[in-house]
Amino acid sequence: MQIIGDKRTMRETVMEHRRAGKTVGFVPTMGYFHQGHLSLMRAARRENDVVVVSIFVNPLQFGPREDLADYPRDLERDCRLAEAEGVDYIFNPVVDEIYPQPFLARVRVEGITEGLCGAFRPGHFEGVATVVAKLFHIIPAQRAYFGQKDAQQARVILKMVEDLDFDVEVRVCPTVREPDGLAMSSRNVYLDHEQRKRACLLYRALEKGRLLAEGGERDAAAVEEAMHEVLREEPGIEVEYLGAYDGLTLRPLRELRGEVLLAVAARLGKARLIDNIPLLLED
Repeated sequence: MQIIGDKRTMRETVMEHRRAGKTVGFVPTMGYFHQGHLSLMRAARRENDVVVVSIFVNPLQFGPREDLADYPRDLERDCRLAEAEGVDYIFNPVVDEIYPQPFLARVRVEGITEGLCGAFRPGHFEGVATVVAKLFHIIPAQRAYFGQKDAQQARVILKMVEDLDFDVEVRVCPTVREPDGLAMSSRNVYLDHEQRKRACLLYRALEKGRLLAEGGERDAAAVEEAMHEVLREEPGIEVEYLGAYDGLTLRPLRELRGEVLLAVAARLGKARLIDNIPLLLED
């Protein structure tokens, strides 16, 4: 496995493989790998001749009071894990390599970025879209892999690729969970013992909503109230949003039909956790 920090070298390396007729799969990450990241690497390994993983903690997607400085990092550990999954290249640039100063350009996707996490993290998805657009140019892979846990992010990337005609196929892979249902996240390391026990309630709340919806309940308000009841069982869970949303537009629903996303974001101490369950409901 080779570690590359220079974007010109990274792009030329990928293009050499493509000129040789090989397919390239790309997994963009901020590092500190868990099984969710590794599952994306495995999917890329199964479906491509060459696998590239980026590790870049993107400052553009962090707000001024967010955890950029504290975000967990361990490059040596990440490289060991990636190599064990058969990754061929790690792209690990410094900030100035990605954002040479003055850096004045931004990519903005409207509409689907305004609710859910976008309402609580202004500028976040502009930072995500900008860095992913740059990475798609630096690493011109045929396929790119993202996790369903970050459902809004995945929708933003899919829409950006569609609207701006990027020549890449975006694959969204299932959320990977702990045995008690907690979605795996690098930020789970922020949870203390008591917070970790309570964190699984997020998934339990979503599951309660799923069972009601799949059982025939179509009133979004009734499903949302049932989910909130689960989170009221324990103190210390500060809910940012919890509800039923259109799976494509991400707008709040009154009636559950078609593609539905049950989604939650909550804070437990220092940790901000998100999770979701996508549903396809018939009339």
